Amino acid sequence: MAENILSSEPWTLHLLGLISPILVISGNLLGGIYTAMGVIFIWGIGPILDVLLGKSKIARPPRDSGTPFEVLLWIHGILHFFVIGSFFIFAFQQNHIDLWLVAAAISTGLCSGASAIVTAHELGHHKPKSPGWILARLLLFSVNYSHFTTEHNHVHHKWVATNRDSASAKSDEGIWFFWIRTIPGQFLSSLRVHNKKGRRGLKNPTIQHFSLQIITGLVLLSFSNGLVLLSGWLLLSLLAILTLEYVNYIRHWGLRREIGERQTMMHSWNTESRWSRWSLLELTRHSHHHLEASAPFWKLQPHPEAPELPSGYYACWWPCLIPPIWKRWVSPRIPTSN
Repeated sequence: MAENILSSEPWTLHLLGLISPILVISGNLLGGIYTAMGVIFIWGIGPILDVLLGKSKIARPPRDSGTPFEVLLWIHGILHFFVIGSFFIFAFQQNHIDLWLVAAAISTGLCSGASAIVTAHELGHHKPKSPGWILARLLLFSVNYSHFTTEHNHVHHKWVATNRDSASAKSDEGIWFFWIRTIPGQFLSSLRVHNKKGRRGLKNPTIQHFSLQIITGLVLLSFSNGLVLLSGWLLLSLLAILTLEYVNYIRHWGLRREIGERQTMMHSWNTESRWSRWSLLELTRHSHHHLEASAPFWKLQPHPEAPELPSGYYACWWPCLIPPIWKRWVSPRIPTSN
């Protein structure tokens, strides 16, 4: 009876996800040591908040209206271009690659992975050619990962937790090897999706986007400090991509099914860690997303029976970078049926 009188969680909690881009924009514009604010907040304070804020004990019912959440998605998306813009404003003032340029690139890349790509992931499930879908493609282009939506929607969701999915990690696979395998694997997978539709060669959107990214890089290189600009863009893109693929890694690590076996809630890791939930647009309720990809993030609900990560996405980052520690920490939580 008590569950029936529970109110929906305040949507304003998800505004916490805007802290990272605001800090990064401020840091890039102030320059110097301030460019490290994003690194410190995401890699240092984020894991602490994951632990201190704990996990949601009771699932609140979804809101009837998703309007504030749709607006929030667009705020995230538009704000990202200010994040990228602030980085280039800072980089244009640099004549060589120094510590603060690297700090600005890492901060911007981490923010892009935690904010822009999360937004692109959500909007990428919108109807093709819709405004949200187009925004998702622009966000991904800004970090040199335009093919993600194609691969994610057409391959990952269909073959998750099987050997046909490059984005699903096996239990004997560490994050470093996973990164080396999955990044080119997903690019090639996206190529094959379009090839099967008859869009080969230069007609293949994956090739088209990749070519445009090369052209953009050459344009940056044409400036007097072009090497600084290009190096910064590539470094921030690399950090954004590694952050995204880290999330892919922990969301399915060690959970396997056979080809043809029905996908269930047991093939995705979940966590109700409040900081990860609120700042990453419910990305942590991943089982529901896979079972109902069309459900917007504000309607996602937890599956109590699904495997649960020991902590939130931020707090899992550092243990994950040391594969023996990660395996010892998480292996006991793998369902015995796997």
